[in-house]
Amino acid sequence: MSFAATVRHFQTLVMSFHPIIVIETVEEERAQALVSKAANSLQMAVFDWSIAQGLARSPGSPHARWTNEYAPPHSNLPQAIGKTAEPIDMLRHVQTINFKAIYLLKDFAKHLNEAVVARQFREVAHQFAHHSSTLVITGQAIELPVEIAHEAVWFDLKLPEPDELYQAIADVSRSLQGRIKVALQPEDIHAFVQAMRGMTLKQAKKVVAYAALEDGKLDSSDVARILERKAQVIREGGLLDYFPPQQNAAELGGFTGLKQWLARAQVGFGAQARTFNLTPPKGILIVGIQGCGKSLAAKTIARQWNRPLLKLDAGRLYDKYVGQSERNFRQATTLAETMAPVVLWIDEIEKGLGLNSGDADGGLSRRLFGYFLTWLQEKSQDVFVVATANDLSQIPPELLRKGRFDEIFFVDLPEAAERTAIFKIHLSRRQQMPDSFDIAALVQATEGFSGAEIEQAIICALYRAIYQQQPLETALLLQEIKATVPLSVSRREDLQRLRAIALERFVNVK
Repeated sequence: MSFAATVRHFQTLVMSFHPIIVIETVEEERAQALVSKAANSLQMAVFDWSIAQGLARSPGSPHARWTNEYAPPHSNLPQAIGKTAEPIDMLRHVQTINFKAIYLLKDFAKHLNEAVVARQFREVAHQFAHHSSTLVITGQAIELPVEIAHEAVWFDLKLPEPDELYQAIADVSRSLQGRIKVALQPEDIHAFVQAMRGMTLKQAKKVVAYAALEDGKLDSSDVARILERKAQVIREGGLLDYFPPQQNAAELGGFTGLKQWLARAQVGFGAQARTFNLTPPKGILIVGIQGCGKSLAAKTIARQWNRPLLKLDAGRLYDKYVGQSERNFRQATTLAETMAPVVLWIDEIEKGLGLNSGDADGGLSRRLFGYFLTWLQEKSQDVFVVATANDLSQIPPELLRKGRFDEIFFVDLPEAAERTAIFKIHLSRRQQMPDSFDIAALVQATEGFSGAEIEQAIICALYRAIYQQQPLETALLLQEIKATVPLSVSRREDLQRLRAIALERFVNVK
């Protein structure tokens, strides 16, 4: 939805007598711009309130009589109305205003825990319901008392869409005029916008300004800087990790069945599939033995389809505060939808949406699981979900039934041909010549090894070779392999149980 469409949606809510609108966002300035734009078209006054400032007519608001219209932008702050800093005083004053207006109340929700303030707020809201004035509450992690929540409508201010990001690039270029050289072609600007998707407007402007000022110019080479900063911003959010296509070097040995399925599934995103009213693939679930390439498969899918990869560790969703876990899930899926087309990798899904908690968490895991199923079924954006799981016993049965995912794959221990490919990949990655090793002997020695165990044996052997000041050779590798006890031995019964269940119900990746 473009910013103009967002404004129209907000205007519709105001005109349809909604007295309380809640905008839960960290982008306070953008919410303020939305309210101002909507109010100007409706010819309504706008008042801002904060506990620090009190109530004041918003700059640029129609009939803002006590601001200097000829002063430079942002050179003076609006003059606050006397004795309106306290929430109760502000609400009583608002009740006396007899013309239509929108009141932007910043971080106001916490004050509604006071009984007198909550009662006065409801009386103002009842009054506004009859003449189209509106109270807009903004802030982060908003919780409303029950008696107020049922009268409020929540407005979803999504992350900036391309039209806002194009404007952000123009604004930064104009503000830095004379200090930087702008050398952007239309395709470069498009690449900038794609790289900025998933960031707040303020973050996007900052990262463009940083990229421009670092070398005194804004050109196509700055896309890499933006992607690097974007990965950092998403990681700082604490829920997701971001892997841009340019930095995804994943290689997957074997998995022929999965690769063939992916090649077929990719056509589901094309125009021909849409002409037949076919819905694009929703996602896949990969279950199997630890260290056998489930995580690598998720990265390879993103690389093969040339899409960004977002990784969600399901365990990160949980928070000690009531309602925050659900909010974390909404935040993660909203970010994924904003960045579409994207691959969303939910790692160890059974830890966050499984059965391990029972009733000990007050039903939170079941609620999150319900949210996930609903979102997976109804998501409208091109987000392909790759969920991975190790423990089948903790996965809810509803998730395993046909139709939830497009396919469920089982990853078993690698066979001889796959182990050959794994050895060649990891030896080459560490500047070793695979042809100088007895690969056949290594493959035979690693019967029952996972891909991760093979990689670790190579790493340990390389450390030993460096320590002994000698080149890596087959004998050193065999020595490390013999010293390793693979999972197929240490957890033989668990693996046999998993294999028995999976081979009957799921598709093998081979």
